[in-house]
Amino acid sequence: MSIMHAPLIIDVAGLSLTDTDRQRLAHPLVGGIILFGRNWQDRAQLTQLCREIKQVRADLLIAVDHEGGRVQRFRTDGFTHLPPMHALGDAWLRTDTGQPGANALAASNAAAAAGYVLGAELRACGVDFSFTPVLDLDHGGSTVIGDRAFARDARVTTALAQSLMHGLRMSGMGNCGKHFPGHGFVKADSHTDIPVDKRSLKTILAEDAAPYGWLSATLDAVMPAHVIYPKVDSRPAGFSSRWLNAILRQRLGFDGAIFSDDLSMAGARLIDGRTVSYTEAAQVALRAGCDLVLLCNQSVADGGEPIDELIEGLSKAQIQGVWQPSEASEQRRLSLLPATPAPDWDELMVSPRYMRALSLLP
Repeated sequence: MSIMHAPLIIDVAGLSLTDTDRQRLAHPLVGGIILFGRNWQDRAQLTQLCREIKQVRADLLIAVDHEGGRVQRFRTDGFTHLPPMHALGDAWLRTDTGQPGANALAASNAAAAAGYVLGAELRACGVDFSFTPVLDLDHGGSTVIGDRAFARDARVTTALAQSLMHGLRMSGMGNCGKHFPGHGFVKADSHTDIPVDKRSLKTILAEDAAPYGWLSATLDAVMPAHVIYPKVDSRPAGFSSRWLNAILRQRLGFDGAIFSDDLSMAGARLIDGRTVSYTEAAQVALRAGCDLVLLCNQSVADGGEPIDELIEGLSKAQIQGVWQPSEASEQRRLSLLPATPAPDWDELMVSPRYMRALSLLP
């Protein structure tokens, strides 16, 4: 009996599924879909789109980048405008005027509230999962991270992320820490460049990667950075077995799902000094230790041919034995699906927990 493993997370171009979308999503190597702003018109449309996806296959993971602040795909028709995570960090670090630690406790409560509101609103529309929280530290020079980070201090970041993750769990949604081992120190944007962080492994583990060790028992998923750390490995972290297996899994004790970041980003296209195809990038990431790989924004290019090429390429790699599916990876994917029924939107809006959570947001 062949091992089942659906590692590909793809996207669709429009507000509803086409027949071609359905064929792609039905492929046994496709494990989920990532939504973008172009897939949003209003809540009714989003809910119907999610319903169409689940009608293709109930086990497909419907995911989105929905962090708060400037990275929030759905903002209208009732969705709460969530604060950037740096606002929570600022609240934590605000000078206490009364009882010591009061601001830190209030910020933790606000982070839990943000996680609950974020998860509950998405789930009420049929979305299963959001790629959050950002665990990158704010070193002050990264424009792509910036106020997406909680704080410069790894301890503050960890505490607030833990609270946010608690709120997500209350809503029935999992979590994904990103971008391991840290994207906040480098200035270059891995969407368009190949950032290089020349610090030592000792320094990175003591600072940027510290939250991953402290949160290893509660993180459901991790997304590595398309950043090269040459004193550790010549490959970006998401393509490095040393980073993903020797450090993240063995040294830091993480046992959840590992997602690659978007394979279409510039930081994923150059491996070992040469430009690679999406198929080769996916294979390298999976062999390095990723359980799932994302290919984003390719449904809008050339009729989605890059997606078809990746599906066909990975299929051939499996048949030829170049890539071997992983039952453990498939179980990690399935574990990210919500285990509780989604809330009804109208009932959610008047529920005491939701209304209290809204009142706690900064």
